[in-house]
Amino acid sequence: MTTPTPRTEPLPDAPGTRVGATRPAPTWLPVAAAAVTLLAWASAFVAIRHLGDDVPPGALSLGRLLVAAVALGVLLALRPRSGHRWPVRRHLPLLLLCGAAWFGVYNLALNASEQRIDAGTAALVVQIGPLIVAGLACVFLGEVMHRWLALGMGVGFSGVVVIGQASSGHENGDLLGVLLAVVAAVTYAIGVLAQKPILGRAGALEVTFLACVIGAVVCLPWSVQLVDVLRTAELSTVLWVVYLGLVPTAIAFSTWAYALTRTDASTMAMSTFLVPFIASGLAWLFLGEVPPPLAFVGGALCIVGVLLTRRRPPVVPPVSPGPAPTGPAGRGQDGAAPTRATP
Repeated sequence: MTTPTPRTEPLPDAPGTRVGATRPAPTWLPVAAAAVTLLAWASAFVAIRHLGDDVPPGALSLGRLLVAAVALGVLLALRPRSGHRWPVRRHLPLLLLCGAAWFGVYNLALNASEQRIDAGTAALVVQIGPLIVAGLACVFLGEVMHRWLALGMGVGFSGVVVIGQASSGHENGDLLGVLLAVVAAVTYAIGVLAQKPILGRAGALEVTFLACVIGAVVCLPWSVQLVDVLRTAELSTVLWVVYLGLVPTAIAFSTWAYALTRTDASTMAMSTFLVPFIASGLAWLFLGEVPPPLAFVGGALCIVGVLLTRRRPPVVPPVSPGPAPTGPAGRGQDGAAPTRATP
């Protein structure tokens, strides 16, 4: 893995300084941004679990997405209009699929899942999302199903089976909750694949904002529930809903984008494997819940499966044909003088 080149920033012009001089950006800033992102994402699992008894899944999804859409809209409004890169019309079907699957159904399934299983277990199951992305890419994008991908998917999904068995006999979980978390992972994978072609043309912030709006539209059938929650719930409950839309979605998106542009992408991707363990620690600290021990074994299998899918079979270089046999005095086999290629 190559060491990323430190990002440089222009120095302010000052007497005696060379115009256009640069200085390295502080190396701790990308690390801090990544840490904030991972902590925010892990805290989302704990916050959802905490709200499970007070806010129905549909109302929680709608409230979170509305807050996130407003926050991201403010971020867009603060940027120069000339810097906006919006999706083009031909990307509308993919954008609708991304918003409906990843932001709509994903939130509904995850919120319903965490009414049945603890936060750490849900985070462990959702880690199979990259496995599903790889599998769907083989089916719909024509990518090759090599042996490492097949092995990784087998190991990863065996981890889900282990987690399901562990949770079905645990006081803080059941099999249906694990299956709902799998649904969340599947819709995440669908959203990632739908988003990929769009990001080649549009900005990540613009795509995320529109996907939040589409996800909120998907959750509109639960608007009456949300109104009831806002009318009857305690202020702390409402603030937790605002937190979910503001911190793990809008702020964490911004810090992740900042860190990703200044560090190695593979290192950042690997760091997301810390989320389930951070979530388990936060759940133990604030909710007094921990996944069953066997769930950690299943989670480890899921992570190993994802790592295996990232391996690639060795590329065999094509065998170049050797020089044609020559006759005497450097002539061809038939004795004719070799022709010279036109430059």
